[in-house]
Amino acid sequence: MHIDESGQPELLFWDELVAERAAAYPEVAWGQEHIDALAAKFVLDPRRFDVVVASNLFGDILSDLAAAVAGSIGIAPAANLNPERDFPSMFEPVHGSAPDIAGRGIANPLGAIWSAAMMLDHLGHPEAATRITDAIATVLAKTDVRTPDLGGTATTEEFTDALLELV
Repeated sequence: MHIDESGQPELLFWDELVAERAAAYPEVAWGQEHIDALAAKFVLDPRRFDVVVASNLFGDILSDLAAAVAGSIGIAPAANLNPERDFPSMFEPVHGSAPDIAGRGIANPLGAIWSAAMMLDHLGHPEAATRITDAIATVLAKTDVRTPDLGGTATTEEFTDALLELV
């Protein structure tokens, strides 16, 4: 929120849109935060958040931070959804292409695989999505297969193969 010349709070366009949409759904609790305070809360109490609506820049920063807080930037899926389904949605891991480790076989494939599961669910294939997320949970809970970012020695291919055996 900005203060206008008369000293009154002035809503920015983004804030106006969020307030407008929130008014249409009074049963949904929501709040606004300054980005610096929000970043601190992500680190100190990440469980308090379910959904974060943010501009592209802040959303990108916060999704990377949330993934790191969860244990590795390699595990987090992301989606830019068009809920009306008038236009395509986009699904991708939060970490991007990771050119610094490309071709070394050490990238954690979870973010990409989980993003694919989110896409399947969005496209109306919840059973297929559940098979994938159940396989992810099983690999992490019942095996010691881990990529280096999670303290293991498995390659990207070895981790993917372990997961695919469970799908």
